[in-house]
Amino acid sequence: MAITINDHQWLILKTLIKAQEFLTQDQLISRNHLDNAIVSATFLYGQEKGWLEIREIAREELILTETAASQIAKGFPERQVLSYLVAQKKVPIKEFVTYLKDKDLQLNDIIKWGTLRNWITKDKGEIIITTAGKNAVDQEADDEKALKVAIPEGSIFLDELDKSINLENVKNLLKNRNSVVKIKARTLRLAKITSKGLKELQEDKIKIVQEKNILTSEDLLSGNWQNIKLRHYDVKLEAEKVYPVKINLMQKIIQQTRNAFLEMGFEEIVSSQVESSFWDFDALFQPQDHPARDMQDTFYLENPAKAKLPSKDIINKVKATHENGGDTGSTGWGYKWNEEKAKEMILRTHTTAASIREIAKNPNPPRKVFCVGKVFRNEAISYKHLPEFFQIDGIVIDKNASLATLLGTIKEFYRKMGFEKIKFKPSFFPYTEPSVEIFVYMESKQKWIELGGAGVFRPEVTRPFGCNVPVLAWGFGLERLAMLRYGLKDIRELYWSDFDKIKEVALCQ
Repeated sequence: MAITINDHQWLILKTLIKAQEFLTQDQLISRNHLDNAIVSATFLYGQEKGWLEIREIAREELILTETAASQIAKGFPERQVLSYLVAQKKVPIKEFVTYLKDKDLQLNDIIKWGTLRNWITKDKGEIIITTAGKNAVDQEADDEKALKVAIPEGSIFLDELDKSINLENVKNLLKNRNSVVKIKARTLRLAKITSKGLKELQEDKIKIVQEKNILTSEDLLSGNWQNIKLRHYDVKLEAEKVYPVKINLMQKIIQQTRNAFLEMGFEEIVSSQVESSFWDFDALFQPQDHPARDMQDTFYLENPAKAKLPSKDIINKVKATHENGGDTGSTGWGYKWNEEKAKEMILRTHTTAASIREIAKNPNPPRKVFCVGKVFRNEAISYKHLPEFFQIDGIVIDKNASLATLLGTIKEFYRKMGFEKIKFKPSFFPYTEPSVEIFVYMESKQKWIELGGAGVFRPEVTRPFGCNVPVLAWGFGLERLAMLRYGLKDIRELYWSDFDKIKEVALCQ
């Protein structure tokens, strides 16, 4: 009895019979001028019949971005500074920032990638070249070698690289360099004719039919319909995925955060991302010699370098609070407060600066306000840190406010954000007393995750601005909340333009 096979299937099977060795899908596509879907379907059909042996090999492909070649030709930022650092041996960060500005390079990029490669270290406010860094001046790293090989075709499979290149090094150094390259998991499928296939697929036993989706009027009139087989449709096969339009992940959670507080009767406030040290530090009773005010932790502005401070009355009250406690009942910090230092301009380190400005503007209860905004800290980029990120800040001004009020408000917010299990742990923060850390239970990880801090503002913070009732305050990191919501392990994923990952994020979470 003849075996009925469509014309495309027979082309593929004949090629495999002739080769009698494993051939890849790509080889069969190019030799027979067929598309991938037809070859895939033939592989499945041939395997079901026992005619084909199918193998699958997991591979990883380096795919260069459009700007990769120019970036590679110029050299990565950490390589561009190697010769300079070798000559200097160690450089103060402030001096290094000036050098980088002339070359249009970013300090955080140098620290991040230079540290990962073990070319540089940071110690006591200085950048220091390592022995590995000195040796790297005249040596290409494994990832640099791999990228240069990939440039002609725009991509390359890792298993095709020269054996002298350490593949683990390549993956480790390039996995988060999305502006240059993406590493994609691929599956290589190969097929080989079996002994059963050789026995059954004899040409004199094969009836070849043309396969079509529909019959045309010409097929019916000519009688050719007798040689045509209508293509079989398997309704169980996976259909093409359809992805709904989605807004940016961070924008989505910002909107949800705003809605949660507005539903709770809060008023939204905003303030400038460029702030004076007075409102960011001094007004919050943070001493002027606090480590957080060092250039290594805070971004200071050159232009404008100085800010205009509030009224002399407020300045004198804040000064007195720092020096001797003023009329707050505190002993203060016991040092000579410097008004010029309070004028220094910075990129705000927290949105609490917006909260204290609002207290100064109107200290009269009852009030409930919140702020969602970007803040900046001089940190190296890593899987859990960014130099700029979003923060949620809020305050409640009320003569009857208490710690219980604060805990209830926070629990209600996180309940609205989808977290039912919340607990608090006593803690210490510079400008609140009592203070607590906030934890939510992550079901997927089966563990408690810290999400922020809260407390009651100390009198040293509120009384200089005429507020003599309790003020409840909190500050949450928005990116960490987003990571938990979307199941991310790396904070940077929130800002990468990886459309494949964005497509896969569920709309309702």
